[in-house]
Amino acid sequence: MLQWCRTWKPIGREICERSVLFIQFFCCLDIFKEHVAEISQVVGPSMLPTFSATGDVLVVERLSTRFQRIKQGDVVMAASPENPRLIVCKRVLGLEGERVVVMPTKGNGRVQHVQVPKGHVWLQGDNTSNSTDSRDYGPVPYGLLRGKVCLRVWPPNGWTRF
Repeated sequence: MLQWCRTWKPIGREICERSVLFIQFFCCLDIFKEHVAEISQVVGPSMLPTFSATGDVLVVERLSTRFQRIKQGDVVMAASPENPRLIVCKRVLGLEGERVVVMPTKGNGRVQHVQVPKGHVWLQGDNTSNSTDSRDYGPVPYGLLRGKVCLRVWPPNGWTRF
């Protein structure tokens, strides 16, 4: 029994130490993803022609939204106001206090002027004829913004900074 303990004790210690390093690595990775940047895929026609409908891979940095450095024209990822489990990719067309001109859609045949309330942004897809956005659900609370798109990394021939 004593011989067995001498043989396996160093191996057990090694396994434990490597497990701790493994767990620490993934904790750091999760903190980085939640607070600094993440990789995300955007699929769907609402951002055509900026992004492919079949799926582009993007780097989304989170510091701009955290420190309220979003400006008009930025492309952002946000939780959908209609379904918070769904993450949408849209362009910021208006910030709090700004007046946004909303062009007619299929269901509404007139031009509207909307004042973006405090703590909200106006989001719209680049493909206005095929996008569910602020024209449908109104101004989006700033707290639903997940991050700002800063780089497209896939497809490989389409690397673009935003």
